[in-house]
Amino acid sequence: MARIIAISNQKGGVGKTTTAVNLAACLAEAGQTVLLVDLDPQGNASSGAGVDKANLKRSIYDVLCRDLPLSQALTPGAVPNLAVAPSTTDLVGAELELAPTLAREHRLADALKEIEADFDYVVIDCPPSLGLLTLNALTAAHTVLIPLQAEYYALEGLGELTRTIQLIQRRLNPALGYEGVLITLYDARNRLCREVAGDVRRHFGTKVFDTPIPRNVRLGESPSFGLPIIQYDPTCTGAKAYRELAREMLARHNPRQITRSRTA
Repeated sequence: MARIIAISNQKGGVGKTTTAVNLAACLAEAGQTVLLVDLDPQGNASSGAGVDKANLKRSIYDVLCRDLPLSQALTPGAVPNLAVAPSTTDLVGAELELAPTLAREHRLADALKEIEADFDYVVIDCPPSLGLLTLNALTAAHTVLIPLQAEYYALEGLGELTRTIQLIQRRLNPALGYEGVLITLYDARNRLCREVAGDVRRHFGTKVFDTPIPRNVRLGESPSFGLPIIQYDPTCTGAKAYRELAREMLARHNPRQITRSRTA
């Protein structure tokens, strides 16, 4: 059964979508079968993973609001082993449409049951809010990964997200856990970045991934070409960091898996 990871932080500009796309791509490159679910109405994860949104006939909106089987909404990503459940602007109205629906927080969880045996990982890109779409992601997920920018405002709003997670654990998804905290937009030359990263590690301890994601111009460029960073510039520091993050995650889940992925 797939390990379902929601990538969430209601604070914008922290590298959430960049992480969703590139972590999914690197896990796929390592030999895992991966589904990337784009729950953000902006659809940036879809285009960043190689999906041509202009020619889409079905999307995650149809799954959540029109009862379309999830398998019928999937499209191949830019990397072998990567499938995408894409988003379009139709998703903007999903929260209003779902509001009167029975068990509306479970729509994504129910949809994933059909296909989760076909994947090793499901990575969900959440919108930068704590609305019904994010609630669906956290209700469906086994764990939540929190990207956190290396700046002093990094912890701002994190308390609200933590309270939401605790509420979901009590009422909707008791098994929801923390995949970890990922430090993003990190510059080792910057004293402030180093201090903030140290504070985050002291606060969250072993929940923080050893691998930080650096500031990297190539990471910002790759979405405009519809490519994950490992295809756009496979030797840049951003590509190396996300590959290392994928290896670290695989090692946490299965210490033997990391050896297999390196020798595959």
